Amino acid sequence: MQDLTLTEKLFRGKLGRVPGAGEIVVVPLDLVYAHDGTFGLAVEVMRQTPLLDKVFDGGKVALFIDHAAPPPTVAAALVHQAMRRFAREKGVRLYDVGTGISHQVVADEALVRPGYFVVGADSHTVTGGAFAAFATGVGSTDAAVAMATGKLWFRVPEQVRLLLQGEPAPAIMGKDIVLTIIGMVGSDGMIYKAVEFQGSGLRWISMDSRMTVSNMAVEMGAKVGLFPSDEVARAWFKTVHGLEVPRLEPDPGAEYSDELELELGKLEPVVAAPPNVDNVKPVTEVEGVEVNQVFIGSCTNGRYEDFVAAARILKGRRVAPGVRCVAIPASRKVYLRLLRHGVIDILAEAGCFVAYGTCGPCIGAHLGLLGEGEVAVSTSNRNFTGRMGHKTSKIYLASPATAAATAVTGRITDPRELLPSDARLMVVDPTYSYTP
Repeated sequence: MQDLTLTEKLFRGKLGRVPGAGEIVVVPLDLVYAHDGTFGLAVEVMRQTPLLDKVFDGGKVALFIDHAAPPPTVAAALVHQAMRRFAREKGVRLYDVGTGISHQVVADEALVRPGYFVVGADSHTVTGGAFAAFATGVGSTDAAVAMATGKLWFRVPEQVRLLLQGEPAPAIMGKDIVLTIIGMVGSDGMIYKAVEFQGSGLRWISMDSRMTVSNMAVEMGAKVGLFPSDEVARAWFKTVHGLEVPRLEPDPGAEYSDELELELGKLEPVVAAPPNVDNVKPVTEVEGVEVNQVFIGSCTNGRYEDFVAAARILKGRRVAPGVRCVAIPASRKVYLRLLRHGVIDILAEAGCFVAYGTCGPCIGAHLGLLGEGEVAVSTSNRNFTGRMGHKTSKIYLASPATAAATAVTGRITDPRELLPSDARLMVVDPTYSYTP
């Protein structure tokens, strides 16, 4: 029997055979979801096509009100009304205002699990690859077909092995790892590839950081960014959800179309400078750039680990005069955990504006748009021109630690200057709780 990649095992689990790269197959789905930014077109397709005006399984379809939530405009409020009405009529799950950002909530609720096939009407559905699921974004029309039929076509992607080797330095986070990779391969370096993250370094990469890495796989063009269901993942499911999930890993002799390697011990904090996500530089090269706003949150870095990293820097300090620091945990569950452990107090006392459960500033919807010529450091996933506000504004993407250090000084700052030398920011133990 041939050794298989993780991607091949996922397809075999659904089809009973191993399709070849490039083959077009139809796969049954475990979860389909859309949000208030993409729901409108999907439901329009369903309404206009009689064969699609149904939902295949209400328990496997989910809608999320997260992009503009609470609604900052009347138009947004009308979309939310339509989503609630559709959910009642079709019997599907609806996660309303305040529940959280879709890609975080599917993890909070264990809606994505090893071996699952998941599609969402949002490119960052790839976040689910952290859980050994084939999770990928699709257009609203494909989402409509998926919601109605429970199946969707896929062209089987070529598979690339990306070896993450060694132990990262304490101040390194998942954002530094994935930005470094994107800087290596470029924003188009993995177009329609299945990137499988492997190597000895996985034992140091927490589930929160794995979600960050998988989330930004799409920023290098990948169809999916997959981590195995190894001991780290299985311990997380057991502790957080009380679930025993299968071990699901590639075979040692599996063949890949390409292989890359990254030594984690050589990494340093980095940023993606405007206006492209692959314009990656060490923080030390851009230190001193003055900023107007810092945003900590989004589906990329709105998790518990991210805000604990920020709290390690913000505790006992204040956001610099003239700087706005917006902190938005990705879901109510994350917010409540941070609240119980005193992290929200630290953020508020430092002068941050704290909300939760919305994409908000990341997409330039609300709660922190940029004005003319303003500069932001953001923990989100894209720094395109005009993404967060005025077309002349500029966005630097960074880890939560770098963002918090920048908020304190008012200029881009290496977080190692403000962190204790032994403050490991990626904590694999799922029972870990921060004590201020």
